[in-house]
Amino acid sequence: MKVIEAEELSKNFKVKQKEKGMKGSIKAILHPQTEEIKAVDGISFGVEKGEVLAFIGPNGAGKSTTIKMLTGILYPDGGRIEVLGIDPVKKRKQLAYQIGTVFGQKEQLWTHLTPYDNFRFFGAIYDLSGGEIERRIAELAEIFELADFINTPVRNLSLGQRIRCEIVASLIHKPKVLFLDEPTIGLDVVVKENIRGLIKQMNRELNTTIFLTSHDVGDIEKLCKRIVIVNSGQIVMDDSMEHLKYHYLNKKIVEVKLQEEAVLPERKGITILKRKGGHIKLEVDTSVMKINDALRSIDAEYVEDINISNIPLEDIIMEIYRSKERTESL
Repeated sequence: MKVIEAEELSKNFKVKQKEKGMKGSIKAILHPQTEEIKAVDGISFGVEKGEVLAFIGPNGAGKSTTIKMLTGILYPDGGRIEVLGIDPVKKRKQLAYQIGTVFGQKEQLWTHLTPYDNFRFFGAIYDLSGGEIERRIAELAEIFELADFINTPVRNLSLGQRIRCEIVASLIHKPKVLFLDEPTIGLDVVVKENIRGLIKQMNRELNTTIFLTSHDVGDIEKLCKRIVIVNSGQIVMDDSMEHLKYHYLNKKIVEVKLQEEAVLPERKGITILKRKGGHIKLEVDTSVMKINDALRSIDAEYVEDINISNIPLEDIIMEIYRSKERTESL
């Protein structure tokens, strides 16, 4: 059963063109030149009930515009949308009772109130009875482990604690679909893992459909089984996480700081990206060589520091986009 359906969805914006010549001229003010930008350009996709979908792309790809149309904040210029069988354009208020949203960079909680008071406030907004609100708070506080700070003002919480409370606030009315926009942005590694674990638990136990956007490869790799990649308002790829892992997530960046310059043996699967004195930046193709074997090629006696990271998501997306362009040109 599809809970989200989008067909040939499009949205254009008119933006002012930069006036050449005198800045702020009378002509530019009275008769500004505009151009039409296609933020979303005829995309179609569906999301099944209980699915965790990653909807990703570089900045300006059309992700936020699409989410705003799915939630009824923006009206599409063309195409059709249904979320839980509801048209967001015609019945935005009705849809609001069925969905939740969490934006990692935007607060929805009142910072001078405690999480508990915030949850009661949101429950009242969604017309829940007092008893039902208390039951939901107790249930979610246990799942998200909020007992130690549920009565602490939000302004005094850490970022990780606040994000947990933001998610709980969005779940107080039992939404069937949850939109998560960069839920782990700015969090440290340990807290990120905690948030990801809670999201997986929520999806497993409550069967909540999750529509996720993120620039963090870790979020996508650990939470999602399906990826939709957009660029320039169009869908570049709609495929499984397994396929993306096999073809595009098989490379790691290894940055090493050595006590002195060292000569690394040339081995298949290792590419030296940058070398400056004792600082070396490598790319390791894990489909050719295990990361452990790559590290063994570095003399540990002289290693002062080492960092292993994923290829930036933007690089992966651009590679997919270029691959598609090459295929279409053949």
